[in-house]
Amino acid sequence: MNVLAQADTLPISEPEIWWFALSPLLTLVGGALLLMVVGALTPQWPRGLYAFVSAMIGGAAGVLAIFNWDDISDNGPATLVGGALAFDTFAMWSTIVISGAVVLVSMLADEYIRDTPNDGPEIYALLLVAAAGGIVMASANDLIVLFLGLETLSLAFYVLAASNRRSDASAESGLKYFLLGGFASAFFLYGIALVYGATGSTNIGEMVTSLANRGDSGNDVLALAGIALLLVGLGFKIAAAPFHVWTPDVYQGAPTPITAFMASAGKAAAFGALIRVLISGLPSFRDDWQPIIWVLAVASLVVGSFLAVVQRNVKRMLAYSSVSHAGFILVGVEAAAHTAGEADGGMGISSVQLYLLLYSVIVIGSFGVVALVAREADADLSVFDGLAKRKPLLAGAFTIFLLAQAGVPFTTGFIAKFGVIQAGVDAESYGLAIIAMVTAVIAAFVYLRIMVAMWQKDVEDDAPAITVPVSAAIAIGFAAVFTLVAGLYPSLLIDWSDAITLVR
Repeated sequence: MNVLAQADTLPISEPEIWWFALSPLLTLVGGALLLMVVGALTPQWPRGLYAFVSAMIGGAAGVLAIFNWDDISDNGPATLVGGALAFDTFAMWSTIVISGAVVLVSMLADEYIRDTPNDGPEIYALLLVAAAGGIVMASANDLIVLFLGLETLSLAFYVLAASNRRSDASAESGLKYFLLGGFASAFFLYGIALVYGATGSTNIGEMVTSLANRGDSGNDVLALAGIALLLVGLGFKIAAAPFHVWTPDVYQGAPTPITAFMASAGKAAAFGALIRVLISGLPSFRDDWQPIIWVLAVASLVVGSFLAVVQRNVKRMLAYSSVSHAGFILVGVEAAAHTAGEADGGMGISSVQLYLLLYSVIVIGSFGVVALVAREADADLSVFDGLAKRKPLLAGAFTIFLLAQAGVPFTTGFIAKFGVIQAGVDAESYGLAIIAMVTAVIAAFVYLRIMVAMWQKDVEDDAPAITVPVSAAIAIGFAAVFTLVAGLYPSLLIDWSDAITLVR
């Protein structure tokens, strides 16, 4: 009793909260609650207002992240909420990418779900919840916090993938994603447990200190087993081969704007978490996990490029293309592995983050066009026959996105691929860089097939009419202009990406 009485008198140490530093995350969470609560208590809002509010909330979060970037540049990186979250430019870059994806996808989803059973605030609230989970993943400085962010993102994605209640394919994609995602989360959580057993902490900073001072503690086997399980869980989330098997079915069956969000914000969050865990938390084991990243990169490049070639469904083509793009991003991660834990981090991390930003805009624009041309899940290649004669501007925008994904010069895709390959060359990963360039040529055939169908084939007599709503036209137009302008004048984005830092 005396011990309990003494414990009651001890002061409780509360972590200091920097509210403005958390403002992008709080904005997204508050916006989701606003949409759900107010939407439930009020009649149906005017047409397009749900999407407008969602886009404004995403835009506000991105603007607040830019202000936070300035604070970090002036005062240096730090940690928040008792070391649970990292407050650095890496986290703010990921926040900007994910928030921008919310804005563009909200504009695409407006007309897509209007006058359907899904026309309400729920879809947009789930987009904001998923974005909040993704930001937590990319900025987590603790493995438990990272897991909470991962589950928040994943649960929202499971529901979003199955949100088209009129489509059996959508329900099937949600179920497949849920079952496989549950297994991946279990692997990840078991990996956290093993790493905790080896280090005595789940805090990334404390893990680094513990592993640096481990000596001959005999816990290396436990840590290596944990790292392997963590890579399985994160490999699923980034859609890297051989953990990519869910990607084509889920991308094809899910509503197309949701597919765009998973391919952009989901990939940005997952790669942010991967870099946090490996580069920030486990640099002392870089010689052990670096070969695994090399193998995952090669497998993703080869599998994604070759399997995309044999597809007929455009959404499946873009799904396997996303696996290939994951391979390219892993080239940058592998390059960063060579200098993990060192003061000079090299080009790896900056090239990865630049790739994620540029690819997010490209892939949202691509799926935006697919959503307009083929509203249902069956987006067969024949649907795009003669698109240039029916909607030349839409075909032109899609051509820009396809050329960018192929890495053609004067587009952002070339800048992104050149950046990660250059990082690989600087790290002397010549073999990986060569494989990436060869598979890029193979993948280009996929994009050429779609362009040939749009520009050289005749329009079918029974081709459905294509309506381009204003909000979708603005989103696709912005993505196309950004892809060209940033491809011609990339210096500003490159300079910003070079300023990305991680809390150490």
